Amino acid sequence: MQANSIQTETGISGDSTMTRVLEAFPGAQRALFRKYHIGGCSSCGFQPTETLGQVCERNGNLDMNEVLAHIEHSHGEDQKVLIGPTELKQLVLKGTPVRLLDIRSREEWDGARIEGSVLFSQEVLQEMLMRWPKEETVVIYDHLGKRSMDAAAYFLGHGFSNVRSLSGGIDAWSTEADPNVRRYRIEN
Repeated sequence: MQANSIQTETGISGDSTMTRVLEAFPGAQRALFRKYHIGGCSSCGFQPTETLGQVCERNGNLDMNEVLAHIEHSHGEDQKVLIGPTELKQLVLKGTPVRLLDIRSREEWDGARIEGSVLFSQEVLQEMLMRWPKEETVVIYDHLGKRSMDAAAYFLGHGFSNVRSLSGGIDAWSTEADPNVRRYRIEN
């Protein structure tokens, strides 16, 4: 195994488990898949208990420093896509044209939603890809802000130039921007 020589400011190194890597850098799996084709499916996946060093070793003995640098760089790029609830509210109040795309379930949508948003569906996807102006601002949100970044990355990859992900999802919107939007918990 190669030396795990560097450690990020968040304490991530080659000895960190993939669970820890994903806690520190939520978009790490997307970044690893995009550049190295690691973690996108069962054949190229990894176990939560594997270390980053083990994942690098079994994938062609990837250079640990390069992989960590790529994960950190991708994390920085992800941060540019995030929009906070207060910033979004200011855009809406200024009258800036913003399309709000809700990627939660129908039940969640029925229970609480941001005014003016559209519930994502196959039909909406087709309309977006065929008719929505690619330069228009689109803000995607989910419940807690965990899946919306993946959706934003998808649309950025399909030519949309101004896609944002609502940081903290509708839950953060409820507490920071509009207390009239009901908060909820999903029971497992």
